[in-house]
Amino acid sequence: MVVKSALITGISGQDGSYLANFLLKKGYSVYGIVKDDQNVKIYNNLSYFGIQQNIKLLKGNLENPQFLNDQIKNIKPLEIYNLAAFSSVGKSWSDPILTAKVSGLGALNLLEAVKNHSPDSKIYQASTSEMFGNSMDEDGFQREATQMKPLSPNGLAKLFAHNSISNYREAYGLFACSGILFNHESPIRGIDFVTRKITDGVAKIYLGHSNNIELGNLEIKRDWGFAGDFVESMWLMLQQNHPNDYVIATGKNSSIKDIVQIAFEEIGIYDWSKYLSSNKKFLRPAETFATKGDFSKAKKEIGWEPKTTFEDVIKMMVRNDIELQSVRS
Repeated sequence: MVVKSALITGISGQDGSYLANFLLKKGYSVYGIVKDDQNVKIYNNLSYFGIQQNIKLLKGNLENPQFLNDQIKNIKPLEIYNLAAFSSVGKSWSDPILTAKVSGLGALNLLEAVKNHSPDSKIYQASTSEMFGNSMDEDGFQREATQMKPLSPNGLAKLFAHNSISNYREAYGLFACSGILFNHESPIRGIDFVTRKITDGVAKIYLGHSNNIELGNLEIKRDWGFAGDFVESMWLMLQQNHPNDYVIATGKNSSIKDIVQIAFEEIGIYDWSKYLSSNKKFLRPAETFATKGDFSKAKKEIGWEPKTTFEDVIKMMVRNDIELQSVRS
């Protein structure tokens, strides 16, 4: 039996780890690209699933075309999942040039390597709802054809990569897809993301290690899902007869205040306002105020829909953070 091979860039992140676990269960041989300085993070996330010894790790980055050319030429993977990016919108403001290189030009370098050395490989590009900015259709939803007007360096770089995918698909006949993923969380979400910052803070309050969480705008609304559900959509896109782009979302949105309430209620605290304080440093120069995705195309064409409620995701994260904090204390 021929073993299917997959190459995942950004394998040390939340999505990379969930996807690697998903593909290993399906019998894939999994390769992962990681940066030289990521040893601790790699094992933190992959060890969550106990799969760190089952991944063939390749040290390098998407900013190096020669590295990509060599790896694509040697492996010739059946499937390539480009998840490497500055996924934190907040961090992208602090280093917009590096964001453009990694999230934007990195995808172009990868497409060039595939075009020249493995044109039969199927490519998945992790696009983002941040590309929409505050654009939405009249009914308040964002869809594949909704106008894209990004409001962050991350959104701008991702839009360049997104358009590069469709360009190479049409110009060179590559099997290249973009998943326009809305926010998706999990217990291994990075601590610099607001969902994890909240659940980590609530866990510390529960254990008596803290009595305050500093946040920015609590009224911001996002369409939040579960990373475990979302990575399945990536795989499904590459199993189709023809490549296409899809919005991956839940069709519902909730505010940061809603997250705070769910998290505190999980530990039995209903009057939580005294544990919060506001800090202007968490406000962004330009902000997307609300996102809500219509995943009906993905449901119809690739058979995907979300399985896990956002409330259950937040509760799962709180319980995991309490366990982590208990082990450390």
